Amino acid sequence: MKKQYHELTAIADSSFVVKEHFLPYFNVPLHFHHAFELIYIVKSYGKFYAENRIMNFSEGDCYMFGPGFAHCFYNEQSFIDSEENAHSIVAQFTEDFLGPTFFAVPELRKVKKILLLSAAGIQIKEPNRRIVDLFAELPPSKGMQRLLILMQLLHEIANHPPEKIVPIVDIYQKNSLNLRDSEKMEAVVKYVMNNFREDLSVKTAASLACLNEAAFCRYFKRRTKKTFSQFVNDVRITHATRLLQDNDWSITQICYECGYNNISYFNRQFKNIIGQTPLEYKRDMAIEYA
Repeated sequence: MKKQYHELTAIADSSFVVKEHFLPYFNVPLHFHHAFELIYIVKSYGKFYAENRIMNFSEGDCYMFGPGFAHCFYNEQSFIDSEENAHSIVAQFTEDFLGPTFFAVPELRKVKKILLLSAAGIQIKEPNRRIVDLFAELPPSKGMQRLLILMQLLHEIANHPPEKIVPIVDIYQKNSLNLRDSEKMEAVVKYVMNNFREDLSVKTAASLACLNEAAFCRYFKRRTKKTFSQFVNDVRITHATRLLQDNDWSITQICYECGYNNISYFNRQFKNIIGQTPLEYKRDMAIEYA
């Protein structure tokens, strides 16, 4: 099992970290940092596990995570089978990397607000061309130029329309993750992500977490605020929303593709989680993208 607390390791001539990943698929396990992380998804799609929430992610998505925010990106099998490289650009920095009071100056008030919001994770919806270009300029830059690009990027994000700065989780429900938790949760989340189309077993999940079933159910509910069954339904319904947006499949086809074998139960779970029936959701998406 890889270590899930990721240290910030800057190169010798830099006070912060910039990484550009080209991988067959994202392979970093559920993890957290004691640093802020900005990430832009250039090419990839799949499921994004953040604290206790499951989301779809795709190319063009932009996120910022505060220290201690647990997260992991899982690629869809269809992306892996496409043999395309998952491509992302990441910047990581500590709050005091330019001095303990740097972000407290009046000129950076908006940036400081974004840093505070990122404790719950934020998605920067519909990043503008300037944000995308600044991400692209980070990897090849060096020294002072790289620092200025990072500050410009933070400035652009801080001035992005407020309605497009969307918290990922409720800050009051955010869990503190430790190494032991991350190891257990990584095994269980990966099991669900890889097998949600099949019948999933609480017994198998418990064994992956090295717990008996009763202890696992208590642990999982405490850690995610959901039962294991609720979590599985969240993953399946999240996948269904992607299929409803991206395919012309029938509701019945999507039901079976998401691991359900009863259309009535699928419709009921979809409405419980999304607030609409699958058909209503599909119609609304068609209008939105028309």
